[in-house]
Amino acid sequence: MGDIVVEEFYYPSVEDMEVEIVERKGLGHPDYICDGVAEAVSKALSSYYFENYGRILHHNVDKVLLVGGQSNPWFGGGVVLQPIRIIVSGRLTTDVQLESGFKPIPFGTIIVDATKRWIKESFRFLDPEVHVIVDYKVGRGSVDLRAIVEAETDVPLANDTSVGLAFAPLSSLERLVYETERYLNSRGFKSKLPMVGEDVKVMGLRRGSKIVLTIASAMISSLILDPGEYVSVKEQVKEEVLDLATRITPNHVVEVYVNTADIREKNIFYLTVTGTSAEHGDDGATGRGNRVNGLITPFRPMSLEATAGKNPVSHVGKIYNVVAKDIAETIYMKLSNKGVREVYVSLLSQIGKPINKPQIANIKIKMEKEMKLTNDIRMEAEALAYEKLERITEYTKKIVRGELQLF
Repeated sequence: MGDIVVEEFYYPSVEDMEVEIVERKGLGHPDYICDGVAEAVSKALSSYYFENYGRILHHNVDKVLLVGGQSNPWFGGGVVLQPIRIIVSGRLTTDVQLESGFKPIPFGTIIVDATKRWIKESFRFLDPEVHVIVDYKVGRGSVDLRAIVEAETDVPLANDTSVGLAFAPLSSLERLVYETERYLNSRGFKSKLPMVGEDVKVMGLRRGSKIVLTIASAMISSLILDPGEYVSVKEQVKEEVLDLATRITPNHVVEVYVNTADIREKNIFYLTVTGTSAEHGDDGATGRGNRVNGLITPFRPMSLEATAGKNPVSHVGKIYNVVAKDIAETIYMKLSNKGVREVYVSLLSQIGKPINKPQIANIKIKMEKEMKLTNDIRMEAEALAYEKLERITEYTKKIVRGELQLF
């Protein structure tokens, strides 16, 4: 096992700071779409490789680009004038050498089918056959990286020198921002207000005990007949979020603002035909959105890695973020009754080395006021991290089955 270092964290707790900022880009945001497509393609490739060859072969499709289209929405209707273009890029295994020779893999079909399937499952009004053009620009992985990924070892070898970061628990603002987007994109909410599209972005600001949520929510133009109904829908969104906030952050004063760029006098409203701003010029790219905990948290340590689209076997840019999150949450859950207030985990790999042996696993623990990090807590935290790292290969199947949050 590589080095595990547990130390006390002396930086102020995020909830003790006067100001905190948190963001979540929701399901229909162009950046989220790129993450969703990248991961859908990775899972489809992983499944094909495993079903046909008994193992997940080398691939990294974490460079998805979305080029926004053009549309003309109006109250009661609208039309998409120019489709969205999604380009899947990366490296993957394109053929396999068998005794009978090279056998090509239908990667193009896999990429296109996985992308369209994800869109169809995620949106109600965005038609992947009409509103989207799917393309791909992929190359074969370099020989050295392919060799590392496909090496015959009990524990995969890291295909990069990279760091994964995570923390626990979420602050009150972080939970509110996350749950707000999830609620607005839930089936229950859509059944009440189907006019609200999937492109929901939530920006949260806490200043002392006051929270301000600014929500950008695409509206479905065909389901809203006039400006008066549009304003009514916005008010209903606001009231629903305020009601949610009373349950998640009861000790804070919460203000909610929805679609603040609207100018009714100039007939400017956030109307969309399909439920995403990608239909009219807004672009996206993998890795520009949420981190592994589903949030963008500039007041916390954050990884710059895109978890989506990377292979789930040996790409530490994916696996280490997932494992770091699990370690942080487990340590907090097990040791919060002993005064552990916050846990920060950093895992650093070294290319070519077994992924269960990071160069360093650094665990920083913030204790409750007037309490100190004891040797017993250090040893328990180290043991919990050790256990997760020893079972690191189990995360691959969970990722492919879609059981773990990645963004």
